[in-house]
Amino acid sequence: MKNILMIGGSYGIGLPLVKILKKDFKVHVACRTNDQLQSENVNFIKFDALNDEFDNSLIPDEIHGFVYLPGSINLRPFKGLSVEAFKQDLEINLISLIKVLKTVMPKLIAADNSSIVLMSTVAVQRGMPFHSSVSASKGAIEGLTKSLAAEYAPKIRVNAVAPSIVDTPLANRFLNNDLKIEKSAQKHPMKRVGNSTDIAETINFLLSEKSSWMTGQIIGIDGGTSTLS
Repeated sequence: MKNILMIGGSYGIGLPLVKILKKDFKVHVACRTNDQLQSENVNFIKFDALNDEFDNSLIPDEIHGFVYLPGSINLRPFKGLSVEAFKQDLEINLISLIKVLKTVMPKLIAADNSSIVLMSTVAVQRGMPFHSSVSASKGAIEGLTKSLAAEYAPKIRVNAVAPSIVDTPLANRFLNNDLKIEKSAQKHPMKRVGNSTDIAETINFLLSEKSSWMTGQIIGIDGGTSTLS
């Protein structure tokens, strides 16, 4: 059975993704807590992306899929954002990803037909106020996606998913009552807020052989926000 390594996976987009992937893959989840994963038959690896070095010995010699889910939603006016806030967003979204990816890359290469899926945001392609910090770090993710895709083709495919706001714990302060949810829904051509399964299904597709001719792509899963207005 092929192996998928997820960084993050105990809640939000990660949990429904685990439930989908475990049907066809052996899933290894590296995250801070096992609370929601105990009944999911996964290999849990206790790991804090910001503070821990990833232990390569805890996963098999071949990794066929890699997903990095930790991220931030730090929405404030530019004038109110400190340089430290930009550094913190870069650390969780980009630097921690790079550290883990450099550690596991030999095992992705060994699989000889593997897939990497990274997370961006609709705000990179569509300018949005108060998104300067998250857009800066996620914009770097999109650049990294295309560069790695070019460098490692055809052995490894590298794609990114760029959602709009999704109803997960990370976005709770923006969607914590019916009025906020309805206002957000009306900003999208599809007239609803995304849910974690919307994104998980897309990631599953990108990890599978069904997307075997796709690499270097930034996939907008955003209710039409990036292209329709």
